[in-house]
Amino acid sequence: MTRPLRIGIQLPEVERDVRWPEYAAMARAAEEVGFDSIWMGDHLLYRGDGRPERGPWEAWTMLAALAAVTERVNLGPLVASAAFHAPAMLAKMAATVDEVSGGRLVLGIGAGWNRVEFEAFGFPYDHRVDRFEEAFAIIRRLLAGERVTFHGRFHRVEDVVLLPPPRRSPPIMLGSSGPRMLEIAIPHVQAWNAWFDLFGNTPEGFAAESAKATAAAERAGRDPSEIERSACVLVVLDRSAGERPIPEGCPPLEGSPETIARGLRAFAEAGADEVICVVSPITERSIRTLGEAIPLARSG
Repeated sequence: MTRPLRIGIQLPEVERDVRWPEYAAMARAAEEVGFDSIWMGDHLLYRGDGRPERGPWEAWTMLAALAAVTERVNLGPLVASAAFHAPAMLAKMAATVDEVSGGRLVLGIGAGWNRVEFEAFGFPYDHRVDRFEEAFAIIRRLLAGERVTFHGRFHRVEDVVLLPPPRRSPPIMLGSSGPRMLEIAIPHVQAWNAWFDLFGNTPEGFAAESAKATAAAERAGRDPSEIERSACVLVVLDRSAGERPIPEGCPPLEGSPETIARGLRAFAEAGADEVICVVSPITERSIRTLGEAIPLARSG
């Protein structure tokens, strides 16, 4: 473990109906007990999976609000769908949230996957990776301070620039292990993230998934150590709550604070620079309970 382990938490998405005062309370609690980062899923609608129809609040609006009620934690979408906004507009939104937060945004980004929400909200679902490739080129260049003209198959911008100038170029985190997505983004991103069901929620599975990012970096001529590794890890504090289904083949991290701390350290030993806890149930009480494991994970 070459970097100190950072520990983040994802706030509720569609586990239940959560209103702004509870989000604000959870964010403040997460900052108080020592979490390093807070994340919001960027989704719009779920249906047709055997569970009731449900949808979260709009992620970027929530991130701006969370930026205003916190002072220390990093904030980011987990991960932003590049398809939900015109690319120059997404860059503008990211720069604005980074400004509101005082330079605490991490731009998690991907191509999106949930066809239901694409079709319901009128976003094209075809050629998602091709569309991402063009959007990503515009977004990263704008956030780097460039003036951009781009004429692509799917996106077009003409002499666009972000004003006021962003205070910095926020770090970008890729949320994908797809071969083409890695080829497109790994040459440019500062971090890479994997969701728990992609690697079975185990340190060994995460290490194997992370190896794909390493190989992509090597093919791109980058030092793999330049790219931080981020693992979303399913943590269950109370199975009876039933807020988040446990996927088959994904044993959750659960038990005492000491046990959870050992589990978090195991992911660090497997190469994770940051572990983002996806907690069931996700409440202020859960955040404070899980906070007991944070100093234990770091001191081990």
